[in-house]
Amino acid sequence: MSSDFRFKQFNVAQEGAAMKVGTDGVLLGAWAPLPDRPALVLDIGSGGGLIALMLAQRSGEGQIDAVEPDPGAFEQCVHNFEASPWADRLFCYHCTLQEFASEIDDRYDAIVSNPPFHPEQVGSENPMRDRARRQEFLPFEALLEGVAQLLSDEGVFSVVLPQAEEGRFVQLAGQVGLIPVKILRVRGRAGRPLKRSLIAFTRQEGPSDRNPAGPPDTGELIIEEARHQYTEAYKNLTREFYLKM
Repeated sequence: MSSDFRFKQFNVAQEGAAMKVGTDGVLLGAWAPLPDRPALVLDIGSGGGLIALMLAQRSGEGQIDAVEPDPGAFEQCVHNFEASPWADRLFCYHCTLQEFASEIDDRYDAIVSNPPFHPEQVGSENPMRDRARRQEFLPFEALLEGVAQLLSDEGVFSVVLPQAEEGRFVQLAGQVGLIPVKILRVRGRAGRPLKRSLIAFTRQEGPSDRNPAGPPDTGELIIEEARHQYTEAYKNLTREFYLKM
């Protein structure tokens, strides 16, 4: 049986990717704010390329770069890029974010990341998946330092995190001159605890103790009404991608 995940305009083969297609990636790929006609977009920790492919579908004619250090995921990402309708716009680099940032002079109009966010030691029967999930391989501080170096002056950086990490991540982002301008908090179902935060940042202007843009635009999304019965808000966000939305 094929392990391809089929979307409306592209497929994601995922045999070589430790982290498979999941709700977090789809949410970020559909939600991440994009400037008008971005020339350069970067996906940090691309895995099999899902988010980069979604942004290629959304962004017109701009170039989409991806960074993926894991060899298996990198090969899978390249395969998925080459098999997509946007093969001439998608490029994956097999390196760490730190290596990429040290070599690249470009500045990106939009940067996205679904980073590893389990600070504790995670353990399963899949070492590749454990590595992809563990924050030690891309600490938040290192992620934000790379973003601060690579983001253009008017660029937007978007990330998906456990909701419990939102405050710490926003605080760390402020230390490198990034301020939140939009936040979407996600629940699996009504009445359940908040599970994820999607946050968009831009560069700080003026003194670090002042947010000239005011408080971020915040919202909440509930994914399901019941098992496999999705809310209208979730369907509206993802319908351009999922086959059955």
